[in-house]
Amino acid sequence: MQSSSKLFPVALVSAELRGDLTEDVYLLKPNNSPDSSVELALTRLGRADGAARAVPVVLLHGGFANRRFWYTANGNGLGAWLARAGFDVWLAEMRGHGLSPRNQRYRDNCVVDYARYDLPAIAAFVDEQCGQPAHWLGHSLGGLTLAAALAGGDLAGERVASLILAGCQIRRLHWSLKLPPLNWVARLRLRGREAVAADWLGRGPEEEPAGVVREVLRWFSLFGRFGQGKQDWAAQLADVEVPVLALAGTDDRTDPAGACRQLLECFGSAQREFVRCGRADGFAEDYGHVELLQGKNAQREVWPLLESWLRFGRLPLPATEISPTFA
Repeated sequence: MQSSSKLFPVALVSAELRGDLTEDVYLLKPNNSPDSSVELALTRLGRADGAARAVPVVLLHGGFANRRFWYTANGNGLGAWLARAGFDVWLAEMRGHGLSPRNQRYRDNCVVDYARYDLPAIAAFVDEQCGQPAHWLGHSLGGLTLAAALAGGDLAGERVASLILAGCQIRRLHWSLKLPPLNWVARLRLRGREAVAADWLGRGPEEEPAGVVREVLRWFSLFGRFGQGKQDWAAQLADVEVPVLALAGTDDRTDPAGACRQLLECFGSAQREFVRCGRADGFAEDYGHVELLQGKNAQREVWPLLESWLRFGRLPLPATEISPTFA
């Protein structure tokens, strides 16, 4: 089959009409990492009426998840909503997740692989297809992957129109997993496993490679840091200048709002916005980790904030660098 790209082999594996949306699924084989078996699924959503597409938006799922976090089987979700609003929506699935087949070294997959090899390939292909930088939205681990890629210089800032981080932080984890003996034992036990079950955190439809979970445990250990080798990604974010919007739920027990704000403040961007989503901030509910981007209240309250940011580069209400209105 003829490649859909001049960059590396890309197969258009399906092109479907899903109600009022078009769904094109591409399989990328960038062959840019030590594991040559890696293939990455990338789903493009658009309106079936042929209307001109607005700016591209790449949505990156979190841990234990896949594209269905954004786009359900019955055509709902934030990804479908943005596509109906006219955006050029791309749903990326990390190696071994969703429609991306498991690679040979699946058990050793880690965020540094996603950041160093996978995201640059996805960015290059989206840029080739769209001819302009995309906005990127990452939830939880997806957002941390984007932060790592930008901090390490693997994802070039000029390929990112803006960055949205939803439920992302690098400071807080359950206190017991910070205790050196427990953290070491947990990582040691994972060395013999290929994957961690989807119900490990009580949510998510998929397993997660053991390598990713070991890496996260190392980050959040008592003396750990968000980085790889000599790289301190948190410190290097000071050199990242893309516009950043951070969202956090006041009832998020996984990634507390205060810690999410701390991550935002690591960025050197002149344009930084923080939105805390809870009843005390004028929202209909105290949003949790998943509810922040899913559910009826999110569709009515949170999604329009994202649309305003993507369409106009600002929130619908006046805001300073970190707005008191949304603090």
